[in-house]
Amino acid sequence: MSDISPAALRGAVDLSSLRGRPIAPAAQAAPSPGITDVVVDATDQTFGEILEISRSVPVVVDLWAEWCGPCKQLSPIIEKVTRELAGRVLLAKVDVDANPQLAQSFRAQSIPMVVALIAGQPVPMFTGAVPEQQVRDVFAQLLQVAAQNGVSGTLPVGDGGGQSGTPEEPPLPPLHAEAFAAIEAGDYAAAITAYEKALAENPRDEDAIAGLGQVKLLSRVQRLDLQEARAAAAAAPLDVQAQFDVADLDIAGGHVDDAFARLLDLFEKLPAAERTPVRERLVELFGLIGAADPRVAAARTRLTSLLF
Repeated sequence: MSDISPAALRGAVDLSSLRGRPIAPAAQAAPSPGITDVVVDATDQTFGEILEISRSVPVVVDLWAEWCGPCKQLSPIIEKVTRELAGRVLLAKVDVDANPQLAQSFRAQSIPMVVALIAGQPVPMFTGAVPEQQVRDVFAQLLQVAAQNGVSGTLPVGDGGGQSGTPEEPPLPPLHAEAFAAIEAGDYAAAITAYEKALAENPRDEDAIAGLGQVKLLSRVQRLDLQEARAAAAAAPLDVQAQFDVADLDIAGGHVDDAFARLLDLFEKLPAAERTPVRERLVELFGLIGAADPRVAAARTRLTSLLF
């Protein structure tokens, strides 16, 4: 499994208390006959069933709340992409206010927070509102990781909740489609090249900016081991690459504030002549998370104060 994987959340999410009974091996699992739609509301009481379904198909868990503005931007996109996959993914929506046990188990410090489950194990996806293309890219990666782990079933829910009359989406721009296909094939280098070409044509292409940042992150974290990276960073606090590795793993695991704080602390400690790579990495991660995210605004403010 790549390191946009359970390894990135190991020790951060405890789902053991949510299991109603032991989960069967993946080869024996079958979608629950009670699931009639690819989008369901999950509760503290029903989440054990969701965990079992994740042995057959990947489950995307959308943690949201009624008061959360970004949730209202992201949730419809996630539902749309889920329905288009016609049973290859189950979307479990969790109202964190009504389900405090789930919120605590996922350690949802900020929402929206989206985590997938593959064979009962958590897989980080993203936090905060993100563009539709980025959602599609991450879903493609999720399906790839699930297949690598033998989780590639399909829910028997017909047209995915009566959406067959929904008009088809317009085709992606050619370079975006090329990047999307490369991500599905696990060829991150080709996806990066496609997004860079798209940005050369239109430097303001926000979907390409976000997609490029996501693919670069996926490419970097796939070679990392969380414990080894943290040990290396602790042993060499001014080693730029060591700090980059942990920051990447924090971003992949949804710990955005931790990643920004690590890089900003590093920027502050380094000599002026060595700061440029850190500033450039921060700017790249700001684009990945999104300018509207308050964590980006706070980190950008601190970076500006350190620059001047």
